[in-house]
Amino acid sequence: MNDITLFQNFEVKGGPDYGRKNLPILQAALKKQKLDGFIVPHEDEYQNEYLPASTDRLQWLSGFTGSAGAAVVMQDKAAMFVDGRYVIQIKQQVDKDLFDYERLEDGVAKWLRSNVKAGQVIGYDPKLHSPSALAQLVEAIELAGGTAKAMEPNPIDVAWTDRPPMPLTPITIQPENLAGKSHAKKREEIAEILQEKNADYALITAPASIAWLLNIRGGDVQCTPLPLSTAIIRKDGHVDLFVRSEKISSEISQHLRNEVAIQGEGDLETALQGLSGKTVLMDPNSASAWHFETASSSGANVKKAMDVVALPKATKTQAELEGSATAHKRDAVAIIKFLHWLDTEAQSGEYDEISAATKLEMFRHENDGLKDLSFETISGAGANGALCHYRVSVSTVLPLKPNSLYLVDSGGQYQDGTTDITRTVPIGKPTDEMRDRFTRVLQGHIALATIRFPEGTTGPALDGFARAPLWQVGLDYDHGTGHGVGSFLGVHEGPQRISKASNTIALQPGMIVSNEPGYYKTGEYGIRIENLQFVLPPEEIAGGERPMMGFKTLTMAPIHRDLIDLDLLNKAERQYVDEYHAEILKEIGPKFEGEIKSWLEKACAPL
Repeated sequence: MNDITLFQNFEVKGGPDYGRKNLPILQAALKKQKLDGFIVPHEDEYQNEYLPASTDRLQWLSGFTGSAGAAVVMQDKAAMFVDGRYVIQIKQQVDKDLFDYERLEDGVAKWLRSNVKAGQVIGYDPKLHSPSALAQLVEAIELAGGTAKAMEPNPIDVAWTDRPPMPLTPITIQPENLAGKSHAKKREEIAEILQEKNADYALITAPASIAWLLNIRGGDVQCTPLPLSTAIIRKDGHVDLFVRSEKISSEISQHLRNEVAIQGEGDLETALQGLSGKTVLMDPNSASAWHFETASSSGANVKKAMDVVALPKATKTQAELEGSATAHKRDAVAIIKFLHWLDTEAQSGEYDEISAATKLEMFRHENDGLKDLSFETISGAGANGALCHYRVSVSTVLPLKPNSLYLVDSGGQYQDGTTDITRTVPIGKPTDEMRDRFTRVLQGHIALATIRFPEGTTGPALDGFARAPLWQVGLDYDHGTGHGVGSFLGVHEGPQRISKASNTIALQPGMIVSNEPGYYKTGEYGIRIENLQFVLPPEEIAGGERPMMGFKTLTMAPIHRDLIDLDLLNKAERQYVDEYHAEILKEIGPKFEGEIKSWLEKACAPL
């Protein structure tokens, strides 16, 4: 195993030096183009969660590496906007003498309204903003007496002289036996949706949607097997795929056949201009203002609609569900080895967050078929565990100290499925408070795992069940309870989610969602329990009047017994834990022998 190359590294990413070097360069470039300011969102042209190095413009400008944020650069000042997840990270990475720290929740538009002066010209890149978000920004600039100006090319791209090249990873095939449907069948089903909506075309800008639709995968983005590309699907099922030709092999050409026409990325503008008189569906959450404007100004009838692939992609085929179950069982072997290591060797206090994350990845590499991690492991000891989106680096690493908690959130990408699991483990003896909080998180987790609900139920209707045991004692957590998960695609996938935030998408059979309530005590510890589960079809309940849906758990790894306060659990909750652990022993136990087998039997013994 010594020749294994890890997917993750723990180098310090970003940092204040980026801003110190690059902010003056951008301001000089703006002055040259007679701009008083420029808006820099985190998003790239494909609305990716994880950005290729070549499109991470916000990091280049400021040194900030979070997954959400924005900046506005003026000639005499600059501001960085981040949400509540990154209030600590921004202080570590962004120079406060160069950038004012602002809350993303308060809005970039509000800041523009207050800071833009009459007569000033503020630039933006229309390919990086959704139409609705851009409309708010433009309105704020104009209300302040300024002018918003679309810039082509992006001034950062001009000023960024050592910009990494765009990725050119070859596209691969996702086999039909894992996808569950041929891409011909999928295209036929999407074409029927277009016909129902009286549309001639749909623009698909999300690379994950294109990957699912055409049964292809790529490697252009870290942790997610995406082929960066754009597509237009017609109501007859034919697709125009706009992608760098260097990514297309003869095997891929044969796979796509004549129904999918390969065109260059630069041909998209001409294609959009050619839709005059046609009705085109575009998703305002993933297509940019540039897409909308290019098609509309050429005479197309552009209709805002949710990505036509999003819902079919989210409702997994039987083959995808079976593949996910297989991937989770394979992943469970690595997780159980790691949990055994945490309970034994790591109790010495001689290890830290980096050595723990490395150990877990090495265990995953022992599995057949690991393609990548599904995200960089969140390895949080003590106080770092209270940072729910923490990324360990050599500058922040903490030891796994005795009498503390260790939170690890991780996942793997396998060709048959994507995994995501969080476990919280005591190092030494936990306090009574830790056990109380952990047990309440567990109660919420069990409530969401066992809930029954009628057809038409949305995620927000279920969110409170996971929070109720914490709410009863005046506690809560500030992230969503559940996100969708792709099939060898993004670990965060819509359109469904379980959270306080409004969401009108009903949960449907086959959707995979996470179940991850948590509790975080700032400066001390964090707790989260996360399994993946999928929605079951509605079934009659004896004595009931309506069929009800439920969830089936995919993740298989024990929940730490030493953190459970049995006095808090009722009989049904104890039964759930016992049955869950019994299933782990039955399904995964035979894969072990010796010391780990003995440890697993104890870890899964009845409460």
